[in-house]
Amino acid sequence: MLSYNKSLKEYSKTLRKNMTDSERLLWSKLKSSQLKGYQFNRQKPIGNYIVDFYCIKAKLVIEVDGGQHYTEEGKESDRIRDKYIVGRGLRVLRFSDGDILKNIDGAIETILRFL
Repeated sequence: MLSYNKSLKEYSKTLRKNMTDSERLLWSKLKSSQLKGYQFNRQKPIGNYIVDFYCIKAKLVIEVDGGQHYTEEGKESDRIRDKYIVGRGLRVLRFSDGDILKNIDGAIETILRFL
């Protein structure tokens, strides 16, 4: 079991209630074990971070990135975050909002290769 900062629990609930359109679309494809029977959680705290989607069985984190992730500061923050997550034995798969909204089928194909 991965440890997490307990103070993030309430914030993760808020994020689940306020997902972006791209997160909502991807969740519609991940929920209820639709992909090869793999169960995903959304807005899951891991350490001091909250990841968008997490599959414990596949040790896979999926992030859906908005524009703030493409600034220099955002890229550096993601690099540090990914290093922490990978250091816990997990894999990180990132998509842009546009990837999800414009090509959900391609995103699902990519995810299936990681399961």
